[in-house]
Amino acid sequence: MSDPRLGQSIFTRGAVDLGALRPPPPPPPAPTGGAGGAGRSGAAGGGAEAPAGPAPAGPPRSPGGVAVIDVTEATFQSEVLERSLTTPVVIDFWAEWCGPCKQLSPVLERLAVADGGSWVLAKVDVDANPRLAQMFRVQGIPMVFAVAGGQPIDAFTGVVPEAQLRQWIDAVLAAAGAAAPQGEDPRLMEADQALIMGDLDAAERAYQKILAESPAHAGAEAGMAHVALARRVTGVDPSAALAAAARAPDDVAAQALAADVEVLSGQAEPAYTRLVELVRRVPAEDRERVRQHLVSLFAVAGPDDPAVAKARRALASALF
Repeated sequence: MSDPRLGQSIFTRGAVDLGALRPPPPPPPAPTGGAGGAGRSGAAGGGAEAPAGPAPAGPPRSPGGVAVIDVTEATFQSEVLERSLTTPVVIDFWAEWCGPCKQLSPVLERLAVADGGSWVLAKVDVDANPRLAQMFRVQGIPMVFAVAGGQPIDAFTGVVPEAQLRQWIDAVLAAAGAAAPQGEDPRLMEADQALIMGDLDAAERAYQKILAESPAHAGAEAGMAHVALARRVTGVDPSAALAAAARAPDDVAAQALAADVEVLSGQAEPAYTRLVELVRRVPAEDRERVRQHLVSLFAVAGPDDPAVAKARRALASALF
């Protein structure tokens, strides 16, 4: 597996392409009258099954055979990051109102149970855990991340056929078993955990310490932007902020706060679009204020985010 981009936070690192690790489809299994205890369930409609025996380099099973867990911001460190050091974790970002989530989540849960603890499905409700959704730059749901060795290794968005999902999970397991965990900057992990737990002062001190020791550290810079964003929305009612923005489409303060709420809720692209369109409407003397706010939101995601690159081009067009 290729090395992560050094200096970046675990939450802003790009996904690793697992395409080369996907094994060729296995031959159809011989007919059997039993359940075949060690084998995995195939795709719906009689898809091919994985070989019954465990892969030599496969990851260990989760202690106790845990298959599906609900994860919150408070339990993320132990249930996802620490667990992923020994067992791959697949994170399912979902919401109760999301129709496609209701299609994908049951399939993920069924496969997790069928695989008997060789990987763990961690379900994250984005409405109840907005910081986690924002940390992972979730811009649409359902969104699924694979985490191994304490770091994201691959992801996809939307509903996929069960056969394709089975192949993706097999590739994740192969990647997790074939590569030792990459070292993570412990300073950054500590700072990120403080941010997740909502201790903004501790997170800010930790990120500032990193920047004092390693100027231009990309992960710490993104972390500081996270802290600033979190402070701006502390105590804000998201629904009220969005309603106020809807009533005052040209009010810079109202639109900026609404964009903050959207980014923190994992809706970064609508937030970027909101402020780009505001730049087009407001008088020249207000444009720089809006531009600076939008740039501060870009810093949260980092320069390599495709949505940021797209929004930067739109901003340039709006300004010039």
